[in-house]
Amino acid sequence: MEKTQTIKQKILLFIKLVLPVLVTQIGLFAMNFLDTVMSGHSGPKQLAGVAIGSSIWVPVFTGLSGILMALTPIVSQYNGAGNKEKVPYAVIQSIYLAFALSFAVIAVGLLVLNPLLNAMNLDRQVREVASGYLIALSFGMIPLFLYNVLRCFIDALGRTRVSMLITLTALPVNALFNYLLIFGKWGFPELGGVGSGYASALTYWFIALLAFYIIHKKLPFSDYQVFSKFYSLSISAWKSQLKIGLPIGFSIFFETSIFAAVTLLMSSFNTATIAAHQSALNFASFLYMLPLSISFALTIAVGFEVGAHRYKDAKQYSYLGIGTAVILALLCAAALLIFPSQVAGMYSNDSSVIKLTKHFLLYAVFFQLSDAIAAPIQGALRGYKDVNVTLVLSLISYWVIGLPVGYVLANYTALEAYGYWVGLITGLAMGAVTLYFRLAYIQQKQMKTNHLKNPG
Repeated sequence: MEKTQTIKQKILLFIKLVLPVLVTQIGLFAMNFLDTVMSGHSGPKQLAGVAIGSSIWVPVFTGLSGILMALTPIVSQYNGAGNKEKVPYAVIQSIYLAFALSFAVIAVGLLVLNPLLNAMNLDRQVREVASGYLIALSFGMIPLFLYNVLRCFIDALGRTRVSMLITLTALPVNALFNYLLIFGKWGFPELGGVGSGYASALTYWFIALLAFYIIHKKLPFSDYQVFSKFYSLSISAWKSQLKIGLPIGFSIFFETSIFAAVTLLMSSFNTATIAAHQSALNFASFLYMLPLSISFALTIAVGFEVGAHRYKDAKQYSYLGIGTAVILALLCAAALLIFPSQVAGMYSNDSSVIKLTKHFLLYAVFFQLSDAIAAPIQGALRGYKDVNVTLVLSLISYWVIGLPVGYVLANYTALEAYGYWVGLITGLAMGAVTLYFRLAYIQQKQMKTNHLKNPG
């Protein structure tokens, strides 16, 4: 990151931040995308099993990753304020926290996985695939959480291109292991959807080790000497990070878990409907990588400017990000309307699944604008370290409004399964509106405070 003087300079720097983040997010998502698509071509029940497993895992992972994401604004503000000597300590404490979260998830999973799946009205084979997929993923849980910490450090320095290169290197590794383990090629066992879980776990080990090597050996990261000094575990440091990270994590969890809850509630429908729902949701999530990448870039840019007390610049970055996301969302919505058959055909060869997927994709069009507003605003607010109100707004928008509306429409109207999607759209729209007003309030407050301190 560097100080900019004009809007043109901000646009150029923002593009340099966003493009590598976007490629990174698409690459990380592509692993899940490959899991879903390749599992789908091994049969509808394999796809449905991976869908159920992903619906349980994704909100847990994204929520806990949100806790670790607090490292990004912490490091960004340290750099903006010129306190670089504090960075290694913050990174190491975050690594300790990542280990703790990994072990906690594995322990809880051993206790609740089978009771949770048994409580669902699932086909036996679908349930077995879901269980096997999650167990396979657990072997990569520790390196995945560690990589998230290392990536937060890399991105907070504005070196998002490095994260991009790591992810691009990992993609062919993931695709190869998927091919070998899902379909049983080159003498490997044919594991179906479960194989995609093992492929992802192996890939997580690869990216964690690669990130560790880069931070330890390559400039500018090696200048920080993150791993050269031993720091004892500090509960007070954990408290400081959790004060920011917990609201971020829960906010992300409330948003992602509502999609998981909908998938689980849809287990009462037939296998084709579950598979179609997951296919459409998977592609909508793929498009979400655009506003999400802008969100991450805004956390870095806004955090850097806030750390340097340049609040006008932070505000300009915020609206630059939101405007960019809205334009891209309109283009994505148009693409969904023009190419629904082609998108549905990527996920399955089953005609009934393809037909249902095309219907779900029409509802996904309406996700785009709400996501384009809400995600960048959340990123900007994290840059301001304003996270508590976002948590409350997310809870109300998604769980108090979105899910109940979807449940009523799905169970008491002719919309049936599509009713859940209407509920999701309602919750996302409400979240976008309320978050916008929160951002405007924070920016006005910051500008007023700065004016009182520096009236000239």
